[in-house]
Amino acid sequence: MQGDEMSNGKNARLGVFGISGVLALLAAACMVGPKYQAPQVKVPDAWAGLSGGPQGQISSAAPEPEDIAEWWKNLHDPELDALIARAAQSSLSVRQAQERILQARAARGVVGAGLWPQATASGGAGTTRTSAIGGGSEVNSGTRNLFQAGLDAAWELDLFGGVRRGVEAANADLQAAVEDSRDVLVTLTAEVALDYIGLRGLQQQIAIANDNLAAQRHSAELAKKRYDVGFASRLDVANADAQAATTLSQIPQLEAAAQQAIYSLSVLLGREPATLLPELSSAAAIPPAPPAVPVGLPSDLLRRRPDIRRAEAQLHGATARIGVATADLFPKFSLTGALGLQSTALSTLAGGGIANVSGAGAVTWPIFSAGRIRANIRIQDAVQRETLLAYQQTVLTALQDVESALVAFGKEQQHHAALADAVTANRTAVDLSTKLYVAGETDFLNVLTAQRSLYATEDALAQSDRAIDTDLIALYKALGGGWQQ
Repeated sequence: MQGDEMSNGKNARLGVFGISGVLALLAAACMVGPKYQAPQVKVPDAWAGLSGGPQGQISSAAPEPEDIAEWWKNLHDPELDALIARAAQSSLSVRQAQERILQARAARGVVGAGLWPQATASGGAGTTRTSAIGGGSEVNSGTRNLFQAGLDAAWELDLFGGVRRGVEAANADLQAAVEDSRDVLVTLTAEVALDYIGLRGLQQQIAIANDNLAAQRHSAELAKKRYDVGFASRLDVANADAQAATTLSQIPQLEAAAQQAIYSLSVLLGREPATLLPELSSAAAIPPAPPAVPVGLPSDLLRRRPDIRRAEAQLHGATARIGVATADLFPKFSLTGALGLQSTALSTLAGGGIANVSGAGAVTWPIFSAGRIRANIRIQDAVQRETLLAYQQTVLTALQDVESALVAFGKEQQHHAALADAVTANRTAVDLSTKLYVAGETDFLNVLTAQRSLYATEDALAQSDRAIDTDLIALYKALGGGWQQ
């Protein structure tokens, strides 16, 4: 009895020492493959397109950019605020991005499971019959029940870090999915704002067309009255009617485009196309752009834009997968163990059955694979280099987006100022030509020309109002606004 206790104690100590040795070996294990380092890219010190319009609406670059997580609130339009808030909650594209995050998180769990021992339980029951042959005939000696239970365990030791590199890659994939979700928010808020500004711009164009149509019809009535008393020709009446009809023909197209913009907004909110018709059909003004837009420094983009952050996470994952492929060059060590119980009665299976215990260690090392492993490493190397180039391309594209939006926003303000002067001059021309025509001091062609020019410049001014906001939205999107931690 004492000898058994001493033997058990010795085995226990050996088991402890064995586990300690395994843990020490794991602690000292290396991780093959390159260690990820954040890429270094050169960006300009300042924005080349940073030049304000006539009113100096774009500020100079500040050391820290303005918080643009909710940039649309700078337009001070409650309707737009409400639409974007609803879109962030119910947009199908946002919900799809959230599901991709859940997929990446679950995939990380699958890969991480390789770091832990795996155990499998089994069980069975059956009946055996024994018989003996005597006097030329079979004698049934009886039947016996047999119950079995077993537990198998296996643990592949991650001595060279292949599994840990896989977990590192899975973590990077998860981060890429998170950044993708943020990029979806950036795009969604910009799309909602663009469609909303487009709708308000179309409604303003419709109002301008109706105002000009009323003025042109008034001129046509004036021409008819002068024709009736012999002071004007039939040509004046025809020209006046033609101009009014031309203006009238443009209104249905504008109305169709406005209704289509409402449909687009409804779908962006994850709703049926006609959902927002009652809410948005009434005309409203285009919200004015803010007086200043701090844009920060070009280096801010590297941490601000989700697409750049996503590209960096993808580069991290590609770098880690080189280690996963490299680990296949090295031997794999595994520990296995099995416990089996067998008894003729279920009640005595755990306490009085026959027990079989076994354990083993194994090593496998690919001696010859016809170059498959090294070819896979070369593939992952090439993928990593490609991903680095994609990251650099993403940064350059982001810089281009901001520069393009800056110059468009600044130049559109100059365009808008010139159009405003043209509208003022054309209104004066319409008023003077109409008075001169009534007084018989000029022909009706001058009235038509002045009215046509006025309508064209007023319509262009409305489009410029929309273009300023559109360029502003593009600038905020290029800066990466629309998400927060």
